Amino acid sequence: MTTAEPVVHDVIVDAQGVSRAFAMPAGPVTAVRDVTLQIRSGDHVAIRGPSGCGKSTLLHMLGCVDAPTTGTLLFDSQDVSRLSDARRSRLRLRHIGFVFQRFFLLPMLTASENVELPMSEAGLARDARRKRAGELLEYVGLSARADHRPSQLSGGEMQRVAIARALANGPRLLLADEPTGELDEATGAQIASLLDQVNQSGTALVIVTHDPTLAGRATRVLSMRDGRIDD
Repeated sequence: MTTAEPVVHDVIVDAQGVSRAFAMPAGPVTAVRDVTLQIRSGDHVAIRGPSGCGKSTLLHMLGCVDAPTTGTLLFDSQDVSRLSDARRSRLRLRHIGFVFQRFFLLPMLTASENVELPMSEAGLARDARRKRAGELLEYVGLSARADHRPSQLSGGEMQRVAIARALANGPRLLLADEPTGELDEATGAQIASLLDQVNQSGTALVIVTHDPTLAGRATRVLSMRDGRIDD
């Protein structure tokens, strides 16, 4: 029996009173506390706060990598905690893109092959994924570097490849965790402009960042402290 794809809604993620606790030897530690938040199509949201306040944990829940301990988190009206691991993986593959501070490109693959990887996992034919990888590398300004491996690229170029990879399957939601944290100011500004461009094309964007300049580009800025959203 095949599983139907999620129905598209304006509200992509609907988190209602979500908390996330982790079992530790000294007792449970609650990283996210009673957060209520909606992410809609086309949103541009920045989440700020001190280290250890729960930003990345919240991002992982919004991206269906993790499920809340308490509360309800819906993705396109589907309760994430009730999905099997396989269905959650498929949902992430088809509908969510991730960009990280440290790029996480596979060193043995070229830029083009790194971009192709999620399309291969989604079962896209070889010729089609090569064509789309070329289009995405052109979109991020790296057509001339398609055959270069990560060790032959600058930090900014690696992050551009990572963004192209995150867009490979046409996600509705792009999540970025400190995407400029490893970059100098000028290169970080270029990446911020590229993320703005992705958002303006219709993809919802949620960024976790310590950088007030990057956060200031968002249309909604949320502040976290001790696992809670202050505002």
